[in-house]
Amino acid sequence: MRKTLLVLATAVTGFGFAAGQATATTLRVYLDADIRSTDPGVNRDGNTDGVVLHMVEGLVGYDARGVPKPLLAENIAVSPDGLTYTFKLRADVKFHNGATLTADDVVWSWNRYLNPKTGWRCLTDFNGDVGLKVESVTAVDPLTVTIRINEPSPLFLANIARSDCGMTAITHRSSVKPDGSWDKPIGTGPFKLAEWRRREFVSLARFDDYSNPDSEPDGYVGSKRPLVDEVRFVVISDPATAKAAFIRGDIDILPRLPYSEADELKPNPNITISAQPGLAATTFLLQTRDKLLSNVKLRQAIAAAIDYDELVGSVTYDLATSNSSLVPVASLFHTNVHQNGFRHDPALAKKLLQEAGYKGQTLKITTNKRNQANFDAAIILQAMLEAVGIKAEVEVLEWGVQTDRWQSGKYQIMSFSYSSRMDPALNYEGAVGPKDSQPRKVWEDKMALDALAEVTGEARNEERQKLFDRLHAAMIDQVPLIPLFSTVTAGASRKNVKGFVSNVFGAPLLWEVRKD
Repeated sequence: MRKTLLVLATAVTGFGFAAGQATATTLRVYLDADIRSTDPGVNRDGNTDGVVLHMVEGLVGYDARGVPKPLLAENIAVSPDGLTYTFKLRADVKFHNGATLTADDVVWSWNRYLNPKTGWRCLTDFNGDVGLKVESVTAVDPLTVTIRINEPSPLFLANIARSDCGMTAITHRSSVKPDGSWDKPIGTGPFKLAEWRRREFVSLARFDDYSNPDSEPDGYVGSKRPLVDEVRFVVISDPATAKAAFIRGDIDILPRLPYSEADELKPNPNITISAQPGLAATTFLLQTRDKLLSNVKLRQAIAAAIDYDELVGSVTYDLATSNSSLVPVASLFHTNVHQNGFRHDPALAKKLLQEAGYKGQTLKITTNKRNQANFDAAIILQAMLEAVGIKAEVEVLEWGVQTDRWQSGKYQIMSFSYSSRMDPALNYEGAVGPKDSQPRKVWEDKMALDALAEVTGEARNEERQKLFDRLHAAMIDQVPLIPLFSTVTAGASRKNVKGFVSNVFGAPLLWEVRKD
């Protein structure tokens, strides 16, 4: 604990500005673990992405609802056959070293990503290993780039904007050392790297020459003005220490909070709580190949036994509302159709149990305590099932063991949260598939497989909407899984911090944030 407090004291007091200078504005943001690197999409995790994407930008990024839109590109044209994308770059965009962005920088960055020696996280998504292949990246003129792919892919732009891909960021070639190894990100983002003191803090300095998009704030693609001199991500491994520092005012922002702590901090007059439904789903997975749960009427009975408003309100401390769809509430594809989901009906549940021939066998609910919401949901489900006559027990596993069970499909009911995916088709892709070759999949109905293939290859939003509606209706009928709510990101900031809000990405966005 003494070492943690010493690190915290160093991180929150050592701003690095010389004596006699005007006081700089520093925004201190809690980070529960150090970043892994500063190389976009390489040796990364969620914390790394959240920091690095303040320094770098890609041709496209996600808006506040998770829709890919132009970022470094001013506009994008797609050829009639869907194979050639032409990106017209914004003029006068500057790198952190003062150089002007050109098409040659885009070509250099893409060539580096597609080189296996780089170790890019998303290489197999673009090199043909799993289908899609980027065949060429060509500079047409100083502000025009074409990218040619081997097959039409309506999700191509969505994939290059992904945070785990580092937004396929365009960096200057001086980001690497003479031997080709990574040095530091020379990007185009609103902040630039000032200092990384490992296991203590990452300091980002305001980039005064940032070329700000002429628009309202909108996720990663709208206005992104740097309004403080420094953003300092302070690494504190102990959550209790971080929380105490925040309450004292030594930390300005806690970007991600457990639901219970958000509820606890809410009454504090010096603190603002921000909550936003995200793009991930918290669910109950039902193993349709299980001897008991292969009976659809039993699965329907389980769905009817759940009081969704009560469960979701209890688990999230009323931060979320129930959502029985794999289409997130924040998505433009979430319509009234998706609000027509599972309904609490104890009488129907008992009737379905009789029709299923249920004889009082015990069902096992597998969960973990790493994600408190998963554990709480499992305990509440057990009580609700027993209220209609279904015997259930809760099995609590270490997170890694539960993940192995999920991957192998060795469970009956699992309380589980998926990771965020920007397009609803990718949410369904996480659940739909053949169990023989992919045991982690939960839904292998032929209609679902066909509809998923269609929606993944469909570019027209009207047709995609019809397919998402069809998938939702079939899921409600067949009950291979029970979505509960779109996982909420909850964050907290001190009252003197203005402009910080939680978002669908679950990562702090610290442009357009000031400190009074």
